[in-house]
Amino acid sequence: MTEDQILDEIRAADALLEGHFILSSGLRSPRYLQCARVLMDPDRAERLAAALCRKLPQAVRESIDVVISPAMGGVIIGHEMGRALGRPAMFLERPEGTFGLRRGFRIEPGQKVLMVEDVVTTGLSSREAIAAVGAAGGEVVAEAALVDRSGGKADLGVPFFPLIRIDVPTYGPDDLPAELAAIPAIKPGSRAA
Repeated sequence: MTEDQILDEIRAADALLEGHFILSSGLRSPRYLQCARVLMDPDRAERLAAALCRKLPQAVRESIDVVISPAMGGVIIGHEMGRALGRPAMFLERPEGTFGLRRGFRIEPGQKVLMVEDVVTTGLSSREAIAAVGAAGGEVVAEAALVDRSGGKADLGVPFFPLIRIDVPTYGPDDLPAELAAIPAIKPGSRAA
C-alpha cells in the first residue's frame, strides 16, 4: 500500500479527529487518530495488517513464534498480524497498572515475539509491554505499528516497523499554544487520565 492509500483508509473511517486531546502519554495534541474506528471494519483491518506484514523484513517474519500486543489498542491489529503471519496472537493487560499475560496466555522460554501496537507516540507503553514479555520468558525481536506518531523519535530498544508515520504536534500540559488551551481537553484513549 502507498502512503496515500493508507491515509485514504484512515479518512474513510473518519478516524482523524480534530480538537484538544489528552494522549495516553499525558501529552496533548490538536489531532487524534482513533485507530479503533480504522480497525472496526474487518476487511480494512485485514488489508492494513497485510500491508504492515509486508513491511517486515523476511528474516524478522521468519523468526517470529508469536505476536503479542498491549490491550486495548493493540488487540485487533495484533490479532490481524497473527493471521497475516500465520502465528498465534496474544495480548497483555494491565488490570493493576503493570502489563502481564492473563487468560491462560503464556510464552515458552525463548520464544521470539513480534510486539504489535496501533499507535506509538512516546513508546512508553511499548517499552513496558516489551519488558513484560521479557519477564515472561520471551524475546521481542521487533515491533510493528500501524502509526508512528513520534516523529521517528520513539526508541523502543528493538527494530521498529510502522506502516505509516504521521507527524502530529504534541505538547506538555503546561506548554499549550493559546488556541489549544482555549478548547476543553478530552481523553479518547484506553488509559485512564
